Amino acid sequence: MAFDYSIDFENTDFRKNPEHYRVGRGEQGVLLVEPYKSEILPHWRFKTPDIAKESSEKIYQMYLDYKEAEDFVGMDMARKFLQMGYTRSRRYANYKGGKKYDDNGDIQERQIDEEKAKSAAIFEEKWIKVREDEDYLEKKKKHQKEYG
Repeated sequence: MAFDYSIDFENTDFRKNPEHYRVGRGEQGVLLVEPYKSEILPHWRFKTPDIAKESSEKIYQMYLDYKEAEDFVGMDMARKFLQMGYTRSRRYANYKGGKKYDDNGDIQERQIDEEKAKSAAIFEEKWIKVREDEDYLEKKKKHQKEYG
């Protein structure tokens, strides 16, 4: 099911109202869902492999904390931030300045940045761990069945 953009994201507390949350595809809605965005975003960094390691470990710990609290929305938001850490690191690894397209709209030639590629691999490891977690998959299925 598509992400429900008819929700008033600015004024909705998804911890108190998980029924309004839709899992969505990939990173969809990652910067809209509060209070999770404000909790996780300050820890999301990928400039160097050391920074990416610290960031991914913190976000993964937040995932575990949400899991312990039986907070599926928090779990899924942590998953999205880990996924976004991977995808953004890959974008910067492949294209100088993270710009895939030039000013004419043409795809630029890739220039691999090995440091950013390492950052991406660090986030990817945690992202895979979350998305393959049996508890996560079970809670995701339950949430989708209950709320769409």
